[in-house]
Amino acid sequence: MSQLLRFLVIAGTLTGYARSLSTFQWPNPLLSYADNQLYEGPLDIVVQGCPLRDNTTISAQWLRIAYHDMSTHDVDSGTGGLDASIMYELDRPQNVGEGMIQSLQDFNGFELTTPFFGMADMIALGAVFAVVGCGGPVIPFSAGRVDATVAGPATVPEPQQDLASHIESFRQQGFNETEMIALVACGHTLGGVRQVDFPVNCNGYLDRCRHKKILYSVSQYLQNTTQDVLVVGPNVTTQSDLRIFSSDGNVYHAKVRTFSPSSSKFSDMNIKSRICSLLSVETFSDTCAALFQRMLNTVPSTVNLTDPITDPFQYVINDPLFSYQNGTFTMLTALRVVNPSASATVNMLWADQQGASFCSSTGCSVQSSRSQPVFFTIVGVAQGFTASRYFFNATINATSSISKFWFEVNNNDGSDPVIVDNGGSGFVIEQDPSLSLFVDVTRSEGIFLETPTTFSEFFKVVVAVLGDATSATASMTGFQSLSAATAPPFTPTTTSISLELDETNPPEGGFIFFTANVSTAVSFLDITANVGSTSYTVNNFNLGAAADFLAFIEVSS
Repeated sequence: MSQLLRFLVIAGTLTGYARSLSTFQWPNPLLSYADNQLYEGPLDIVVQGCPLRDNTTISAQWLRIAYHDMSTHDVDSGTGGLDASIMYELDRPQNVGEGMIQSLQDFNGFELTTPFFGMADMIALGAVFAVVGCGGPVIPFSAGRVDATVAGPATVPEPQQDLASHIESFRQQGFNETEMIALVACGHTLGGVRQVDFPVNCNGYLDRCRHKKILYSVSQYLQNTTQDVLVVGPNVTTQSDLRIFSSDGNVYHAKVRTFSPSSSKFSDMNIKSRICSLLSVETFSDTCAALFQRMLNTVPSTVNLTDPITDPFQYVINDPLFSYQNGTFTMLTALRVVNPSASATVNMLWADQQGASFCSSTGCSVQSSRSQPVFFTIVGVAQGFTASRYFFNATINATSSISKFWFEVNNNDGSDPVIVDNGGSGFVIEQDPSLSLFVDVTRSEGIFLETPTTFSEFFKVVVAVLGDATSATASMTGFQSLSAATAPPFTPTTTSISLELDETNPPEGGFIFFTANVSTAVSFLDITANVGSTSYTVNNFNLGAAADFLAFIEVSS
């Protein structure tokens, strides 16, 4: 049976795609990055197909760590929640499990955190992929969580606790009793219990500690055929699922009962005999999606999350990259278009710094130089979307310069072209700092340095500053996502990088050039230049993305 059927049929996923997709006001680094990681990032490959790890699924591990991290929330005080504090709480019995450490190692290893998208957002994103990877519903994703730097309270429910304790724990997290039952049922469909972590639960019940049949977990419980060790395990004290599921007389499970290919009759020995109606699996799927979204969005009251991303944004641009040579700027950018026409052509247009809408003498428009298909993650595939990215290489007269740009998408089918102009304002290029301080991507290089005994790789980053060497200084800090720690907590590092005048790039056109060698482990840069009494700052320059456009050279010594 396919992984898709082993969870639940995705409710309503393939409907409604004729609707207009949303956009957002650029620049918005957080939404741009969140969309990119949700629909184009690499993280989903780990859970695609619901793979096993240690007698459970990786998806179960990723979902478990998200819940345990969220469990520090106190709805009364508005503190705690999904904030990556779990990294500081792994010594607690309630957080036992190699899967916790493995999950954090998974997230750290992909080097995807940024100054504005931290480990808490990674944990939430992992949970979204975990559910879809096992054939479950697409959970709308919001970003903007703030990583904690210390442990939260020890409030994760444990199997041996009584029902009253569980009800109170879930209440503090913001869930009532019915929602508690549903959330446990949803969460425990993705995997089982590792014997090495819970020997009291699993002793003699190895088969019941392996990952559970996802589609049938609820119906098996109702038919007395479940293998859930937290229902039928040898230790009555740790039968927490049984206590939670039956706490309402099985009313909730009657409502969400899923189809089973085996007998549709129930035992007459208890309340299950009164459950006679078969409801669609969509009921369970929709309920799980809604509760998982609430779980992932449970954050401290001081944290503001983005609006949920339910579909890929219709149009997303690459932040423009610049270079200056011989009196002209070169600007590189790209436009992603969702569900484009196969015959579509895309032009980029721009206005000069005086705001003129078109300047034929300098050619203020350019057709895309190339296009390529976008390969969406399992989320985009599950939703049935396709996309293409159109690339642009514009030559801009430095005197007339550029104040804003926009795009024209022509489907070449007789319909009017679609204008993509950032909600009417255009994609504005501020003269300061965008064209007074920038990383020059033509002068910058990737370097492969080879010696008889070693091989290293780094970036030579060249920064252009509008000013003269006698009055200008520049400084830079680098953000490195990958933690060198062998065990949690995994935290990023920020280092100061010295910028020196670049002797290989003499002043030109009013610009001076600074340079520094930067490790390829650095993904984001903050750059500051002081020219006399004027300061320019570029924050969160995505060096990892810019690296795709750098020339790489090999140097031997």
